[in-house]
Amino acid sequence: MARARGRSVDQVVAAYLDHLTVERGTSHNTLDSYARDLRRYAAHLQAHGVTDIGAVEPGHVTAFGVALREGDADHRPLAASSAARALVAVRGLHRFAHADGITEHDPARDVHPPAPARRLPKALPVDDVLRLLGTPPPDGERALRDRALLELLYSTGARISEAVGLDVDDIDAEERTVLLDGKGGRQRLVPVGRPALEALDAYLVRARPVLAKRGRGGPAVFLNARGGRLSRQSAWQVLKTAAARAGITASVSPHTLRHSFATHLIEGGADVRVVQELLGHASVTTTQVYTLITVNTLREVYATAHPRALG
Repeated sequence: MARARGRSVDQVVAAYLDHLTVERGTSHNTLDSYARDLRRYAAHLQAHGVTDIGAVEPGHVTAFGVALREGDADHRPLAASSAARALVAVRGLHRFAHADGITEHDPARDVHPPAPARRLPKALPVDDVLRLLGTPPPDGERALRDRALLELLYSTGARISEAVGLDVDDIDAEERTVLLDGKGGRQRLVPVGRPALEALDAYLVRARPVLAKRGRGGPAVFLNARGGRLSRQSAWQVLKTAAARAGITASVSPHTLRHSFATHLIEGGADVRVVQELLGHASVTTTQVYTLITVNTLREVYATAHPRALG
């Protein structure tokens, strides 16, 4: 293949964005982000005297990564996630140029985006969880269902998808356990607390039969108003509505009660490997993030309570 020469950075950026649009079907939002990042990259190269895509060297790409994180005369520093996204765009640009025969080498091949900062899961304080579970719901079948769902989520640490995937036969009231279907087809038995079992019993006896009559008699534990299996989105809405009713101002997510379950266990002295089993994590490394939350809490308490903490 004959190699084209003298292509400007701007020309190759335009060709790359066209490639993403036509051949890759990239979303409009992603294209906008890439275009913005690559315009900044082109301006950075031009400021360093580079306008030909073939003249770009690894040092230019590395310097751009530094400018993203530290800022420059025209731009403020970017968050780690935004800087990583910009470098992904740059790597894609140079990979495209090399594969298309525009350049002989890929100067970004060995320049990797920084690992994103590990975000700590959001957990509610124990008092907020108790208020969430203790706020009386309205009357009716769905109210009993919602109460049972919330109690189960906090009692077992189940993902919302695992909770709505439960069938009636997965609950063993005598053994006080539920069988959850986790990621990758892994199943696990998880203990259930007495308040959750009582809420489940009230729902299964008094409300589920009424809801089931409206559907086709499926095995799902949690049913919607039409008698079908409750969706993950509807279960999340149950949580959001309950949080608003309880006056909880912190943002809630599908994992709020799962994160609270894990954090409260760790704070209560549970071994991280036991929590790993309860959560269904394949690796204990995933679970160890909850120990970071506990350490942060200890630091905050120490900083505010110890008379020599700031000395």
